[in-house]
Amino acid sequence: MRKKEDVIKILDRRVAVCDTTLRDGEQTAGIVFANLEKYKIAQLLDDAGVQQIESGIPAMGGDEKAAVKHIAHMGLDASVLGWNRADIHDINDSIDCDVDSVAISMSSSDIHIQNKIRKSREWVLEKVAESVQHAADHGLYISCNAEDASRADLGYLVEFAKAAKEAGAMRLRYCDTIGREDPFTTYDRVKTIIDLVGIEVEMHTHDDFGMAIANTFAGIRAGARFASTTVMGIGERSGNTALEEIVMACKHLMDIDTGVDPLKLKPLAEYVSVASGRPIYVSKPFLGANCFAHEAGIHTDGIIKDHKNYEPYEPEEVGLERKIYIGKHSGRSTLVSDLGRRGIDLDDDTAALLLENVRKASIALKRSITSDELFCLYGDLINGVRTFSD
Repeated sequence: MRKKEDVIKILDRRVAVCDTTLRDGEQTAGIVFANLEKYKIAQLLDDAGVQQIESGIPAMGGDEKAAVKHIAHMGLDASVLGWNRADIHDINDSIDCDVDSVAISMSSSDIHIQNKIRKSREWVLEKVAESVQHAADHGLYISCNAEDASRADLGYLVEFAKAAKEAGAMRLRYCDTIGREDPFTTYDRVKTIIDLVGIEVEMHTHDDFGMAIANTFAGIRAGARFASTTVMGIGERSGNTALEEIVMACKHLMDIDTGVDPLKLKPLAEYVSVASGRPIYVSKPFLGANCFAHEAGIHTDGIIKDHKNYEPYEPEEVGLERKIYIGKHSGRSTLVSDLGRRGIDLDDDTAALLLENVRKASIALKRSITSDELFCLYGDLINGVRTFSD
């Protein structure tokens, strides 16, 4: 088992990624990974440079525990973490698996304390201290998860974080469990915890209101040093913060290198897509086929002149390709450029007439048209053939 000091070194960067595809991602309704798929995903995450892999829930026993133990013995560069309730028996199951890190989770909001576990605030703090201390006594790196932190009383959340730190936790996982946080309150609350407690913070956010990436981003702005992610953002209900989105947002919007290789994101997502049965939709940031697809005339004209006009980063950075579509919204420059590659010099008047036919064809077919179809329309126009009978 890797020593705690070695785990700290692995995670020693401005923003470190703890990916939970194998735990929270698999908790998506209807998703089950075969153990062999889990091993492949863990290897791909490691190859991409993810610093910590949340490998599963050892207390489930059976195949789950076997998978966690196998991953812990794969010789990965990444730290391998097991998820636990704030229960000594859970932690012992993680210890049995030889993981080097544990996440210890406990409810922190009054809603959960009163209606879910039906205990007191004091009882919660006692269980946090007891379980974290037990893991610390076994030399583990510890993340203490404040479940439903976004609905917790901030003063009590500070007490929760202090109790975890004093017992030996290295970081607090700020969990927006039902995805109801917003970036402005996230920033304020996370900064308050860091300032008053002096503990590292990990952002674990859900996407129920479409705010997962924004809230993780806000937390990092406030000083959080860890991002909890899943590949493609798969996860319970509406999902989690997507690995590819926070990696690229950190790089391009905050000038922070997470250590994750952008070129490895697409192959990783393609494998997870097959294993999970969840397709990569065409407009998925950093992964989808339409990320660099252009049709509108103003945009394509700008792209033809200089791709920086309408593209925020290079497609090659994430293994994608630029595509210019020909269709209803195209402009003349698209036709001139496309036919120019065939050695055809299209004058303005011919381009204007051809564009009318391109738009009619696109509407009739209810799609964009291919380069070959454009060439046929051009041939009809030049030869005086009436493609459309007005």
